[in-house]
Amino acid sequence: MEYKQIVFTAPGVAELLDVSDAPLGADQVKVQTVISTISNGTERANLVGDVNINSTKPAAAVAKFPRTVGYSSTGIVLEVGENVKNVAVGDRVVMSWSKHKSVNIMHMTQVAKIEDENTSFAEAALFHIATFPLAAIRKTRLEIGEPAIVMGLGILGLTAIQLACAAGAVPVIAVDPVADRREKALKYGADYALDPTDPEFAATVKKITGGGAKVGIEVTGIGAGLDGILDCMAPRGRVALLGCTRNKEFTIDYYRKVHGPGITLIGAHTQARPKDDSAPGWFTERDDIQTLLKLTALGRLHLGQMIEETHSPAECGEVFGRLANDRAFPTVVQFDWSKL
Repeated sequence: MEYKQIVFTAPGVAELLDVSDAPLGADQVKVQTVISTISNGTERANLVGDVNINSTKPAAAVAKFPRTVGYSSTGIVLEVGENVKNVAVGDRVVMSWSKHKSVNIMHMTQVAKIEDENTSFAEAALFHIATFPLAAIRKTRLEIGEPAIVMGLGILGLTAIQLACAAGAVPVIAVDPVADRREKALKYGADYALDPTDPEFAATVKKITGGGAKVGIEVTGIGAGLDGILDCMAPRGRVALLGCTRNKEFTIDYYRKVHGPGITLIGAHTQARPKDDSAPGWFTERDDIQTLLKLTALGRLHLGQMIEETHSPAECGEVFGRLANDRAFPTVVQFDWSKL
């Protein structure tokens, strides 16, 4: 059977193509996609032909196309394999590691039922992406009442702001050179929003926090972001490296900014987590999805407020063209597959 899928066919080019799938396996679930969310950083890197997109492998010699992307979606179960017990036909589900595709065939461990009828497909389509900053915050072992700082306010950073608030960080400081992003962070719960290019930036953070942040979430993935957040940390603070640092050509004064003050740097790539059993600070992806489902159902988390644009997948060429070339591309953009 043929379905529709967004495919990057060449650098900067996205097309909606016909694709086919293999028969459903015993441990698999077939899902009619309703909403899929663009993850700007990862998808821009793939779209423009970045050769350094896999943290477990060396950079490729040349960028290879076509590429398929998308990993945070929701939909309705169409069919289940004989071993599947966690979801049934007709269930509304969150998908993890899905594709921008009209029908996704997923392993049963990559789908979770949306129990709360008030949780929308659009909001739940942010949950897989939201597990990334949630894992980063867990790894820092954030304590209630500790000051936290988030450097970089894209989709991951703005989600981290909301999760840090839910986890009890006080105050929560949002940082980005773009004024519009700082305004969004304040809207979503940040106590302060600062410009890292301000000469008094680090001094202001130290004053606000009474000596520095205990927890830092670095989301920019660039050397200047890490350097800047280190200037803001309290002694023995913990910094999660959530942003993908694909460019290694930068210098940090590790002796004075890490070694001396006893800073802990934590690799926070989402794949650096346990696959089966959760433990303090180290939750599985499935358990983090369940956490987000519960926080949303009980009204403690409102990720849906970040959604800025929704498009038909048929508009993918124009949408991804903007992502490749417009640095002011909206923070959260989704595709509504019911519009095909």
